[in-house]
Amino acid sequence: MTAPGTVYLVGAGPGDPGLITVRGLEILKASDAVVFDSLAPHRLLEEARSDALLIDAGKRRGNHHMSQDEINAELISLAKSGKTVCRLKGGDPFVFGRGGEEALALEDAGITWEVVPGITSPIAAPAYAGIPITQRGMASSLTIVTGSEDPDKPDSLLDWKSLATTGGTLAFVMGWKGMPRITSALIENGLPATTPSALVQWGTTPSQNSVTGELGNIVEVGLAAGIAAPVILVVGEVASLRERLKWFDSRPLFGQRVLVTRARSQASRLATRLEDLGASTVQVPTIEIRPVDDPTELDDAVQALSGYDWLTFTSSNAVEQLWKRVEAAGLDGRAFHGVQIAAVGPSTARALAAHGLTADLVPDNFDADALIKRFKALPEMPKRMLFPRSEIGRESIVETLGQLGVDVQPVTAYRTVIADSSTEEARAALEQGVDISTFTSSSSVDNLVKLLDGDVSLINATRVACIGPITEETARSHGIEIEITATEQNINGLVAAIVESMPARTEA
Repeated sequence: MTAPGTVYLVGAGPGDPGLITVRGLEILKASDAVVFDSLAPHRLLEEARSDALLIDAGKRRGNHHMSQDEINAELISLAKSGKTVCRLKGGDPFVFGRGGEEALALEDAGITWEVVPGITSPIAAPAYAGIPITQRGMASSLTIVTGSEDPDKPDSLLDWKSLATTGGTLAFVMGWKGMPRITSALIENGLPATTPSALVQWGTTPSQNSVTGELGNIVEVGLAAGIAAPVILVVGEVASLRERLKWFDSRPLFGQRVLVTRARSQASRLATRLEDLGASTVQVPTIEIRPVDDPTELDDAVQALSGYDWLTFTSSNAVEQLWKRVEAAGLDGRAFHGVQIAAVGPSTARALAAHGLTADLVPDNFDADALIKRFKALPEMPKRMLFPRSEIGRESIVETLGQLGVDVQPVTAYRTVIADSSTEEARAALEQGVDISTFTSSSSVDNLVKLLDGDVSLINATRVACIGPITEETARSHGIEIEITATEQNINGLVAAIVESMPARTEA
């Protein structure tokens, strides 16, 4: 018989995927099955094992994928089949998360279970809005209340008189639909209508929308600002601190929706940097990096490394693919003994460093022209150079160095292919509205244009940012209008250029 597995009730946090606990992330990565809620950050699902079973148990008002009884039964069934189960729940499982009901069902079924607490939204959302939920001299207590309880219900479990006179901070969750009744009940039971109040929608996410007012008008203020569920109502003196302490929505890219076009395996790094600065990103991988079909030529080059005095890389992809063939041949860093290495920029140099290799030459400007200038400035020009690149690599380096007397041996290290699976999501993302479109290579430009059947009007409706002049040149050749071009041609440089462009755009 199969030994039953364990079910972990994991709090995913309030929306920002970075707020899951270390323990919760460990369990998510190791589980055989993940049963997730609609309010659990879906970006976290990328951390699950590639072979993990993913089950959407999301429940939103009027749209239930599964009832609570069905969820309980699914957790029991998965565990009985021997699977380790991560029950990924928004916020904290035991704070209005019905985790207690699931734990009781598992206990009754004889299933081993554990709870991994998460950061609950009534604490996190106000914090991201710049509202300390308790504050010396203002609030020494916090009361978290479900807003789904009707204040007019005769048998209500809530003592509205006590809530109105408690003197601390009140945080109402799941209450947008009944918010007028909630505010009225508090006022009718003695809480002044002038009490500072705040609404925080989609707290801790790039879509966060926060407004402040008084208890008597906060619903009206929220409606005027387009507030809707999910939302937290904060009532108390601490709400008045938001204007001085707001930080999350004061970041330079907050409110900007950015299209990220990179290779599928690389998109997340750029997206993370943009999101750290407040942007909401839409990742549409336009290219996929694939090994060459026949690595014989690359393998021969690896075996002949000692016959070259220079090895030149113009992308981290070339570094990774060459290194894979080095390992496949049973070799290590010693294979590069006696060979000097050039990298087109710091990102490529970092990729080399990750394998214990140090770039001997990195130009100040990170493009092919600057790389050639550095070679020209050397006391002695390279004699024989190996140049791993993509199958569509530009010929300029090979031709120019060849004219200078360098015997350059180009070798195809990887292929870039169009990500056909992104066709629908690319058009949908742009049609839904994008503020900034980013391009990090010529192939990402070419492929997005192909995905859009050559129609660049949707791209031109956005501000376009390119990682460097070569990518910019390719974009312009398609009729794309460029507003931002990075000076430092790497991810950090592109992000910096976007941030630097924001003040001028705001002032305009």
